[in-house]
Amino acid sequence: METLPPDTQAPLTEGSLLRSLHRLAMPMLIGAVLNNLQSVINLFWVGHLGPHAMAAVAVGGTILMLLFPMLMGLSTGTVALVSRAIGSGQREEATAAAGQSLMLAAVVGVLTGIIGWHYSAALVRLLGVEVAVLPDAESYLRINLLGNITLYLQVIGAAALQGAGDARTPMWAGVIENILNIALDPFLIYGLGPCPKLGVAGAAIASVLSQSVAAVIVVRAMFQERAHLRVTWQDWRPNLKLSWRILKIGLPGSGQLLTRSVMGAVLMRVVASCGTAAVAAYGTGLRFHMIVLMPAFALGGAAATLVGQNLGAGKPERARAAAWLATGLDLLFMLVAIFVMVTFAAPLMRLFNGDPEVVQIGVSYLRIVSPFYVFAALGIVLGRGLNGAGDTLAPMVCTILALWGLQVPLAIWFAKWFTPATEGIWWAISAAGVAHGLLITGWFELGRWKKQKV
Repeated sequence: METLPPDTQAPLTEGSLLRSLHRLAMPMLIGAVLNNLQSVINLFWVGHLGPHAMAAVAVGGTILMLLFPMLMGLSTGTVALVSRAIGSGQREEATAAAGQSLMLAAVVGVLTGIIGWHYSAALVRLLGVEVAVLPDAESYLRINLLGNITLYLQVIGAAALQGAGDARTPMWAGVIENILNIALDPFLIYGLGPCPKLGVAGAAIASVLSQSVAAVIVVRAMFQERAHLRVTWQDWRPNLKLSWRILKIGLPGSGQLLTRSVMGAVLMRVVASCGTAAVAAYGTGLRFHMIVLMPAFALGGAAATLVGQNLGAGKPERARAAAWLATGLDLLFMLVAIFVMVTFAAPLMRLFNGDPEVVQIGVSYLRIVSPFYVFAALGIVLGRGLNGAGDTLAPMVCTILALWGLQVPLAIWFAKWFTPATEGIWWAISAAGVAHGLLITGWFELGRWKKQKV
């Protein structure tokens, strides 16, 4: 888990961009694979409990996304400030930004956990799912909310390290987290050995325990020498000026994610009107698409760091080239993934649930939505590049236009006109994905982000 000393690592502002992307993106991709593997593992074990249990996890996961916007905003602000400071050679400023981000993460994690804990039951009922799904969905949500602070510290710590060029430490934390999750899931869900049978709640407990260990590993690493960062307790002390700089960049990013999260809840409500089988199929389909999007998030994260550091070093054209190289690599992967998802849609769905209705609806989802994920590569990778430059307002506006201006109204309208209604919802998702990818690409090519101040 040790990284190379900072002075032996090639600067990200010089040399081969492909080598720099590989150095950053591969550990991030492994980390993304592991993060999604954890949700897939939970879905696999929970899937054997039946459609109601699967629907409970899907509903709980949708609501949890509503509480993550500030986390992702802090992550965006952290990467932008740390990477820009590292690129311009200001190590102390980078370390101060990392420590302040951890302090903010701890505060926000506690607050959102407390608020969410008290209102989890009401939040679950807002989605209009069947009564039989409510108890499991509520317990899954409550337990995950209790562990919010460890998730926040893990993600923000990883963002700081990645912004400084260390993607390995977060990766190894994810490896350990998933090993623990794999080991704990069957014991806590099905009551193997001395453990009680906890069902859906067991999956939530396994996730929280394993992510807590990962958070300790990441935060501990930041108190040591990691990619030009060595945080001390003094860096955790509140610094209003620095905190505002982080939040000023992060708030639009939070708004973007909040827009997505609320839209996800609204869309889940529309899907829920089609029945429990539709909710289970949609939740499973989303899991598969999150797997397909993992390289986009990894390459986007690498692009964000490269854009930030190269802007800090006064090399805007190298920053632009890095973002487009990352996008091109993801487009190649996406074409292969689309072929697999469309061709093997039915067997993939049956991996998690053999219910014929769930499989039929899930196959429809994969075959309609998957081909349009080439536009997701543009929207995600170039959007992350914009975030790395500190330009978070424009991506938020593009997201609002695509999701609320197009996806939500189309989903409601198409659900009334298409038979079955779920196919109309799937086409609405596809149309919004195309619009979002084109909007982000257009803004990126305008190039105003090259002069962005942080």
